[in-house]
Amino acid sequence: MVVAGRLNDSAHAVLRWSDSSPTGRGVSAVSGMPILLKDNIETTDMPTTAGSLALANNAPGRDAPLVARLRAGGAVIVGKTNLSEWANIRSSDSISGWSAVGGQTLNPYDPARTPCGSSSGSGAAVALGLTPAAIGTETDGSITCPASVNGIVGFKPTVGLVSRTHIVPISHSQDTAGPMAATVRDAARVLTVIAGSDPADAATVEADARKTDYVAALDAGSLRGARIGVMRFLQGYSPETQAVFEQNLQALRDAGAVLVDLPEGPDGRTLGEAEFKVLLYELKHDLNAYLASTDPTQVRTRTLAEVIAFNAAEPRETVLFGQDVFEQAQAMGGLDDPDYIQARATSLRLAGEEGIDRLMRAHSLSALVAPTTSRAWTNDPKDDDDMQGAASRLAAVAGYPHLTVPMGFDQNMPVGLSFIGGKWDDARILSLGYAFEKAMQARRPPPVSRP
Repeated sequence: MVVAGRLNDSAHAVLRWSDSSPTGRGVSAVSGMPILLKDNIETTDMPTTAGSLALANNAPGRDAPLVARLRAGGAVIVGKTNLSEWANIRSSDSISGWSAVGGQTLNPYDPARTPCGSSSGSGAAVALGLTPAAIGTETDGSITCPASVNGIVGFKPTVGLVSRTHIVPISHSQDTAGPMAATVRDAARVLTVIAGSDPADAATVEADARKTDYVAALDAGSLRGARIGVMRFLQGYSPETQAVFEQNLQALRDAGAVLVDLPEGPDGRTLGEAEFKVLLYELKHDLNAYLASTDPTQVRTRTLAEVIAFNAAEPRETVLFGQDVFEQAQAMGGLDDPDYIQARATSLRLAGEEGIDRLMRAHSLSALVAPTTSRAWTNDPKDDDDMQGAASRLAAVAGYPHLTVPMGFDQNMPVGLSFIGGKWDDARILSLGYAFEKAMQARRPPPVSRP
């Protein structure tokens, strides 16, 4: 099973850590915690490839600010995890969990099924118990989907709560790093340390004022009296996942939550089209800026256009799928293009003001819930058992927090329950998920031996 792209010397140390480690005055929430990083996050001691052979030698010797925060907090960075190459943005036919550098990540519950992506290795590693937590990144579903299908907790924070500096980008509007963990408490521990402002990332200007002690904010009784909106307008889930979801809605009621059915949401088709256009424009702009920041003696591809040319000349890159999305992005103009400006305004309005914000305000809600996705689909692209349902888009486009917590099984494959909130509602969403986790205790480790 491919999980880690590479390990550093710390991986061979004897590590002792538990989720009951003290977090009193002067003691970090992650002190001694072993943590894996998705291989699009820079560290001083390992290359950062995003799964691409074009970045195989990308080792500029710098820590991303979130990594520096983890190290300062006493966390032990033990290695990098494989991912869907370029975070699943290269091709419309890309395969979740596959990269030219790392090969194919497997789902520990069933190797014939997908680990989802793009934070595939981070999800599989935590599911296997290699570390209590890992860092993933998400543009749309790349933390929450692999967390759900690997039976763990995944949290996509409000965009701007965690620095994106020195992380291989897709979209400055939607990208964020976040914790993937065995428990909500572990995710809260990690978020407490990595949250904060970064002068190099303008989106984080409010982070220092907004962050809190996310562990201290957890309340096992937080579901009592909470008004929860049920996103009935999201369709396409498998019958098995839908049945598990209905059982868990009753569990929420039993825990004291007041459920409000939401039969109508924003125009999903228009939102999806606008989002994709935004991602194309921003991929070209943001990736070009990132490549320009790398060491030219290590990374010879200095622009998206040069990456496209590299892939075309390197058979190992295109053995399974092409790069049509890269090519579409390269054809786009700059961020001053009226087409881009209109698409971003449309996507943000539909997901935020007329989406999550409207739903929560109109019904006085604390959170929205839905199945994160259905069971992991098979790795065979010709199989009819493919992806069914997804809850990620609204929170991803709006830049709002999204937590997935294990809720049960669909044909013996884990599925998660999504909790979604408004901007800067990170602490509340984690607390609601914590209360649900404590009430249900639905997580069951995969039926494989730990390596």
